[in-house]
Amino acid sequence: MVLILGRRLNRQDSRVRESPAVKRKVFDMDPKALMNHDIFDFSSGPSHAESILQVFNEFRGSCLFTDVIICVEGREFPCHRAVLSACSAYFRAMFCNDHRESREMLVEINGIQAEAMDSFLQYVYTGRARITTENVQFLFETSSLFQIGALRDACAQFLEDQLDPCNCLGIQRFADAHSLKQLASRCRTYALQNFPDVAQHEEFLDLHREELEEYINSDDLMVSKEEMVFEAAMRWVYHDVEHRRPMLRDMLQHVRMPLLHPNYFVQTVEGDQLIQSAPECYQLLHEARRYHVLGNEMMSPRTRPRRSTGFSEVIVVVGGCERVGGFNLPYTECYDPVTGEWKSLAKLPEFTKSEYAVCALRNDILVSGGRINSRDVWMYNSQLNLWIRVACLNKGRWRHKMAVVLGKVYAVGGYDGQSRLSSAECYDSFSNRWTEVAPMKEAVSSPAVASCAGKLFVIGGGPDDTTCSDKVQCYDPEVDNWLLRANIPIAKRCITAVSLNNLIYVAGGLTKSIFCYDPNEDYWMHVVHTFTKQESCGMSVCNGKIFILGGRGENGEASDTIQCYDPATGIITGVAAMPRPISYHGCVTIHRYNEKSLRF
Repeated sequence: MVLILGRRLNRQDSRVRESPAVKRKVFDMDPKALMNHDIFDFSSGPSHAESILQVFNEFRGSCLFTDVIICVEGREFPCHRAVLSACSAYFRAMFCNDHRESREMLVEINGIQAEAMDSFLQYVYTGRARITTENVQFLFETSSLFQIGALRDACAQFLEDQLDPCNCLGIQRFADAHSLKQLASRCRTYALQNFPDVAQHEEFLDLHREELEEYINSDDLMVSKEEMVFEAAMRWVYHDVEHRRPMLRDMLQHVRMPLLHPNYFVQTVEGDQLIQSAPECYQLLHEARRYHVLGNEMMSPRTRPRRSTGFSEVIVVVGGCERVGGFNLPYTECYDPVTGEWKSLAKLPEFTKSEYAVCALRNDILVSGGRINSRDVWMYNSQLNLWIRVACLNKGRWRHKMAVVLGKVYAVGGYDGQSRLSSAECYDSFSNRWTEVAPMKEAVSSPAVASCAGKLFVIGGGPDDTTCSDKVQCYDPEVDNWLLRANIPIAKRCITAVSLNNLIYVAGGLTKSIFCYDPNEDYWMHVVHTFTKQESCGMSVCNGKIFILGGRGENGEASDTIQCYDPATGIITGVAAMPRPISYHGCVTIHRYNEKSLRF
């Protein structure tokens, strides 16, 4: 009996006659149901493809229907051109174009291993491959040659899963050679995060010079102390001392030797015979010695702590006021430009004073003077988070400035309530004493003051209530004498200056500009425009960049903006705002320990 499923024929109109020999049973169907159920799409799913591949693999094993033999290292692999071409663009190009191989029965392929070819064909015919530490490299290269992206990516993922201190550098070199950017980046991150362990293995000793420099120069290098970096670099040099001795200085310039413990520096670094016999390293040693004496007064890329040590460079904002005639603020707060976080420190004593001077001495902070005629000086101890009163100024003053030259603090200029001051005095923290030094050539208040190249520079300021100065007065502590240098292009008061890379940068004074002065050339130039006109703003160098914080605008209102100028790129950008608008505040940079920054 034959079943006919579908439309019922109209017996009157139909010319189709039933054969008397066959009895057909016709089912009546609902016309509405016919529209959706007259077709049945059947699929056996992935099992169908798998079964077909399984049969082809069996054909391959018994050389049934095979039409090409792939020869690798003398070993022959009977295959099906159609299967290879369907899976690999490499073989599709070989067999589907008019190449010689498309007509030959035996095709020899060089540059790969027979075992890798066997694993590759197993994947082609089954969709499965066994990846091991022994075959992953060769299987990766084979899958790359034959343009099998899925297998290639699987090998790369396997390598990433195998990362270990003993192999991460070798895997990174392999990844770089094959343009595996993601794997190379993962290897580099792993090596940075596990550097002390990585440096103990043989792969580390085989690093190329440029590779090692890239690691030990990184701010992201994870070490609990800088001594680990020094020891790793020296171990690398001593491994092949004959050839690597000329590279010693290049290695040590990436070690932050100023941050080594002084005892370790003297006993281990200066006591190393290879370093002692390398005059080209003396400048780096001298830099470290100076830092141990002068502290943060001396800045270089090697004085910036790696964050993994728990220390970071932070900008400390001291006091200030929110508006003209408003209350002075007692806050002492530090800002980390990397994380954008603000943290409160011990409050400033006697915060009712205003227009005092602030500077950093080594890793502590000094605040002196203030309205009206104050001689008080306070020192913030960064280790104890505590303010301590120290020796008073000889002359009460406000609207003055302070700077540190060769480890000593200089307070210059200002106002005593009756006249501008030309006097200057020097503080020695070891004797806790202020002494008078030669007076400036011109009395000014609210100047910009910075130390650079062992000298003190007083820039601009107000010689009286109505005029502004464009003079640059330079003090040489070795001869206790002041000289005039090239005038700044603008005559302003309420300006601020910082020193970076043996140059002085000046901002403020409602100029909407940053000017740069080169003491060696005695030359001024304009470098960049700021976003707004500000005066009495804070300015500090942190992580090799210049930050301008707050200030008072043309309308007299305080600002909460932070601008960052990078001398390396010449670009100025706006960053996160301050906790509150502020002006007439002090800004200095110190190193601060933060347990949360540790990631061990």
